[in-house]
Amino acid sequence: MATIVEKFFANKDELTAELSSSLEQSLVAGIKEDGRAVLMVSGGSSPAPAYKHLSNLELDWASIDVAMVDERWVDADHEKSNEAFIKSTLLQNHGAAANFVTMKNDALTAQNGVAECEAAYKALKRPFDVTILGMGPDGHTASLFPHAEGLEHGLATDDLVCAINAIESDVTGKITERMTLTLSAIADSKVVKLLISGEEKLAVYKQAKEGGAVADMPLRAVLNHPHINIEVYWAP
Repeated sequence: MATIVEKFFANKDELTAELSSSLEQSLVAGIKEDGRAVLMVSGGSSPAPAYKHLSNLELDWASIDVAMVDERWVDADHEKSNEAFIKSTLLQNHGAAANFVTMKNDALTAQNGVAECEAAYKALKRPFDVTILGMGPDGHTASLFPHAEGLEHGLATDDLVCAINAIESDVTGKITERMTLTLSAIADSKVVKLLISGEEKLAVYKQAKEGGAVADMPLRAVLNHPHINIEVYWAP
């Protein structure tokens, strides 16, 4: 079982304030201890206000590496690109000076792009200082989707990244081809921040926490990993 600390807030503003402060502390500490800090970021509406807040802080951004937790296999200017989202929220203002490591490369498919992405991620300091995860109503996290092609490998390999081809659903949308951190990479982080909002997702989280088949709800693999230190942030 992972070490789980649950932080439930009355509203999203309180969540954002706590998350922003915690991320700032982790990055400052990472630079102080190791000379660099590594922040693994996810897309989604929950972390966006914290990203925007961080971007305005006068941190030693030149010593901070920012890399994606997962990415759809689309160009960076695509409307569904997580990279585009991060560049429009976190990598603004002072944050623009951070070193950004892309997950998407020029390979035709995610599978063909694995080796190049793996090499880029292996160059980053480990353990990562913070990994930010979201969670879908289907129990996926990062791009570890239920019963996806590549899921079994992503949960078992010691590699940092893997290609995923999800089963198309309302959650995945039309773009099912992804690159994602593996379970091993998620575990190679000083702390994992799992961001959840709303009653529906809280119920999904609790269901995943109770146990069951990992292939049905891949978040279970994270919650049950013995070496993961996870902080769950929830607001209605």
